[in-house]
Amino acid sequence: MTQANKRLKIIIISDGTGETATALCRAVMTQFNDKDVYFTRYKSVRTIEQIEAIFTEAAIHHDLIIYTMVDNKLRQEVEASARKNHVRALDLLGPALTAFSNYFDQEPINEPGLLHQVNDDYFNRVAAMEFTLNHDDGRNLESLHLADVILVGISRTSKTPLSVYLSQHGIKVVNVPLVMGTPLPKQLSEVDQRKIFGLTIDVDALREIRKKRLSRLGADRHTGNYADHAKVIEELEWANGVFEENKRWPVFNVTNKALEETAAEIMKLLNMRKNNIFKQKKFNG
Repeated sequence: MTQANKRLKIIIISDGTGETATALCRAVMTQFNDKDVYFTRYKSVRTIEQIEAIFTEAAIHHDLIIYTMVDNKLRQEVEASARKNHVRALDLLGPALTAFSNYFDQEPINEPGLLHQVNDDYFNRVAAMEFTLNHDDGRNLESLHLADVILVGISRTSKTPLSVYLSQHGIKVVNVPLVMGTPLPKQLSEVDQRKIFGLTIDVDALREIRKKRLSRLGADRHTGNYADHAKVIEELEWANGVFEENKRWPVFNVTNKALEETAAEIMKLLNMRKNNIFKQKKFNG
């Protein structure tokens, strides 16, 4: 089996839980979904002997190693083992620790596992981010009911970046594209309608965003009318009609608004719902 088609292995090493590296690797792998990769995670790695054994095995199979070592001596040992065994290794934590240390003019505590001593909330955030990445752009709608928030809107209304931002706060998000001429997914009518939030945008702003995107990607015959003024107006009017038909969905106009601002408004409504004071309202600010 050649390197091109063999199943590849990525090894995660941590002197803590390894959850940080695992979450980031899964996020990165969404961009390489044609690769057959499996992960092996070694947590609570605290000795030189453990590191040497891991690298000896990795060298045989040419594995990639990703590591998050808080302890500076262990991190240096990993770096030395990578050079010695000619193994590709990526340090996810060391550069950040160095940058923060220089900024604060203070050495880090260098104690592994502090993040997870009291932090169940961390695991909720990781789970929310994984869920959100797996439900981007209308994927896996069979589990739509498990979402905390469902974002709907036409192309380029900030659905994906807003989804990712909300997921970092532990909110499981599904974003569903509205496509003119295509019926809405039936699952949307089957879930709690209070979970659904519409996203809209002004005509000129949307047209400008789409023109820039076409410029980056290179327009072709399939996307030539993507940023056409009449086309944009038609799509927006159609989408706004969908929102009018579904009056229980709060609608946010994202024109010139920071993600944080829209996210804060959504989280405020979620909090109102939890406290039984949820009110339906249209947000066009």
